[in-house]
Amino acid sequence: MLPLLLVSMDVSILYFAIPYISRDLEPSATQQLWMLDMYGFVLAGLLITMGSLGDRIGRRRLVLAGAVLFGAASAAAAYAHSAEQLIAVRALLGVGGAALMPSTLALIRHLFRDAGQRAKAVALWTAVMTTGISLGPVVSGVLLAHFWWGSVFLVNLPAMALLLVLGPLLLPESRSPAAGRFDLLSSVLSLAALLPAIRGIKELAAHGYTTLNALSVLAGLAVGVLFVRRQRRLAHPMVDLALLRRPAFCGSLLVSLLAVFATVGFAVFLTQYLQSVLGMSPLTAALWSLVPMAGVAVLAPAGALLARRFDRAYVMSAGFSVSACGFLWLSRVHGGSPLWSTLAGSAVYAGGLVAAMTLANELALGAAPPKRAGSAAAVLESGQELGGALGMAVLGSIGAAVYRSDMAGAPGAVRETLGGATAVAHGALLTSAHHAFVHGFDLAAIGAAVAMAGAAVLSVVLLRGAPPAGEPDSGPAAERPTTAAPAC
Repeated sequence: MLPLLLVSMDVSILYFAIPYISRDLEPSATQQLWMLDMYGFVLAGLLITMGSLGDRIGRRRLVLAGAVLFGAASAAAAYAHSAEQLIAVRALLGVGGAALMPSTLALIRHLFRDAGQRAKAVALWTAVMTTGISLGPVVSGVLLAHFWWGSVFLVNLPAMALLLVLGPLLLPESRSPAAGRFDLLSSVLSLAALLPAIRGIKELAAHGYTTLNALSVLAGLAVGVLFVRRQRRLAHPMVDLALLRRPAFCGSLLVSLLAVFATVGFAVFLTQYLQSVLGMSPLTAALWSLVPMAGVAVLAPAGALLARRFDRAYVMSAGFSVSACGFLWLSRVHGGSPLWSTLAGSAVYAGGLVAAMTLANELALGAAPPKRAGSAAAVLESGQELGGALGMAVLGSIGAAVYRSDMAGAPGAVRETLGGATAVAHGALLTSAHHAFVHGFDLAAIGAAVAMAGAAVLSVVLLRGAPPAGEPDSGPAAERPTTAAPAC
């Protein structure tokens, strides 16, 4: 959990630091965007490569190597002297993060052969990942209140040093004895498929349709087809396509993608609502945004307990249904809504979503044979990265379209974004901008609720009667789909 916490925190830890970095390094607007996005792009693009590499050279070895790189890149980022240097170092941080993330989940698959123990371990893994993303802005805000911007990177060093000391003592080595040689061409193809696709989707969300953004997505999809065709021909593929024919894995992958679609796509709306509509400072907004984790603390353990007595497909469906209700609750928010109501709705959707997503991760990991744990974890996490990018694009576009429609008669800067309105507008015009943003907020919440309802249905259709976690280890029987759950 230690490396996972730091890797997930680094996704959001620069949010508060960017103004301080901009003052010192004076980046252009494009360079500032790359400072924020480079880490996530490289992390997403290399997950499949690193998962496959860990299966071959050893997952513990890859975790320790990733810790060295992550720590060294963190130190270099803290003392970067130019925008170009910081962007390059953020890319190295992404390489280190990609080495750490799939290996942590794969090691859980190797360490916990007992299904009950593995369920608890995966629940903790999921909770740490979601908590780390929420903690990033809080930790950043606290550090920046007392130190210079480089401290947001140096906070990684003690954790990585501790991992390098304790990892060899506490973690057993695990690798696949029959993984075959590492396929460099497949690695290049996976990177060339994921990077342009995710970048194009995020750019579509941020700047709308352009020919370049559309071509970026299409290019990623085209290379993805080549990647899949190559995997079919290889004796030792980087991604075992037979795994995708297992309902437990394929179904879990789809519902996890929808879960991250909803939570990442809607998160930006909640943050802007707290800061721009309610007028909170960034640090205050980040602290209040931790309150919904109370719903996770209650509903995630409840979901795990229910999954012991009932078919987990129905428990997952119930969790996604609860999450849909939370989003519908938020669709009733307006400018004068009390803060407790917004936070309560957020706690409901977050609790139901994490409870269901924990079971999905556990089911997917249990469906993968131990020898394929690294690549299976990487495929699962890559799907979640893609879901996050799609969520930002689809829900972000809904909110932006509604805002622009409601503010059609306003001046240019006010019409484009709420941030632009906050900077230049006041009085009745600013109030109108707040109403327009909240209207988009409500419709984005409805979109997220629809995604959660779809995940609830897919959970029952694809995962009903799926074998308990751990059963795929038993042999050829695991390759046969159950009669209740159709193959994806």
